[in-house]
Amino acid sequence: MIFQRALRRELLSTAGAVFTTLFTITITVMLIKILGQAAGGKIASSDVIALIGFQALNYLPIILILTGYISVLLVVTRSYQDSEMVVWFASGLSLTRWIAPVLWFGLPIVVLTAILSFVATPWANTQSAEYRERFEKREDLSKVAPGKFQESASANRIFFVEGLSGDSNKVKNVFINTQTPGKNSIVIAKEGMVEQDDKGDKFLILSQGRRYDSTLNDASKTQSDFRIMEFERYGTLVATQSQALSGDKSSRALPTSELLKTPNNFNMGELLWRMSLPMMALCLMLLAIPLSFVNPRVGRSASLIIALLLFVTYSNMVSFFQATVVQGRMSFLMAWWPVHLVVLGITLFLFSWRLKVNSRYHPLVVWSAIKHARLIKKSAAAA
Repeated sequence: MIFQRALRRELLSTAGAVFTTLFTITITVMLIKILGQAAGGKIASSDVIALIGFQALNYLPIILILTGYISVLLVVTRSYQDSEMVVWFASGLSLTRWIAPVLWFGLPIVVLTAILSFVATPWANTQSAEYRERFEKREDLSKVAPGKFQESASANRIFFVEGLSGDSNKVKNVFINTQTPGKNSIVIAKEGMVEQDDKGDKFLILSQGRRYDSTLNDASKTQSDFRIMEFERYGTLVATQSQALSGDKSSRALPTSELLKTPNNFNMGELLWRMSLPMMALCLMLLAIPLSFVNPRVGRSASLIIALLLFVTYSNMVSFFQATVVQGRMSFLMAWWPVHLVVLGITLFLFSWRLKVNSRYHPLVVWSAIKHARLIKKSAAAA
């Protein structure tokens, strides 16, 4: 059918533009955030591209849901605004005839959202957590950027190196300030390098430097003792063998099979969220058909604002039911379906209302058809 082919082309072109816009905005925000974390020493600069990719996979389901919803909304709204729907209804065609092409357009989005939600997103969260944890478990010296002060993982030591000395394990002009209860120690050395002993512990070996130790008086909090030492070789522990990656994972990073094997509150809440994403994609695209009604004389701003508020409310209600499952106030079987059932009910109500109003025998439709006929007649007479 010519109508369905034209509608599919318009839906696909609109979806491409909407997806590109949303994805560009998301990537830009994530890039600024992750670059700020890299500049602050929270993640490794070499991991920035990988972390952006993992975060993009994490946000893709929401982007796809919005793409399908906004695309259907814009296309149907344009048909109302250009008075194409008046001709459509006057010809005796129903609004339900739009469901088939919208489903043809939307089912791939629903399937892709389900795959991302159940498979790709947990994997991306796992990889992102491992990258961040691996950086946190690295020895303190390897996280130091030349020319920048960096705090250790234990928060009692500050490092500063002027630069690298050829080998990545060697640094030059090292400054270390270590604070312990009642004592402050400052070490300055010309060169340093990381060595590993037989037990797997890593030490920073400094050469040609000085150490300044000061002891504070517990009563007056003033300096009571000060000592200066010069050394040719000095070692300080920076990492132990026990600093390995922990096996703990949050529910967001667990595969779906693991969620089903361990049905606790956190896992069931995460499973509810993953199930809800493809259902949201389908329900919102169907809801967009009757929701797209707009008066050509008024404009479409009001309908778009209402549609946006409905999406935000829908998403927040899914998050609310997820929280009730996590907190143990409601079981998974009682929490996963009510909000989707309500949205489907709203969709059916709007469809029935629009079908009744847009009947070919409704006075508004008859009046609109007569008006358009008169305009066509005047245009023919003027020509």
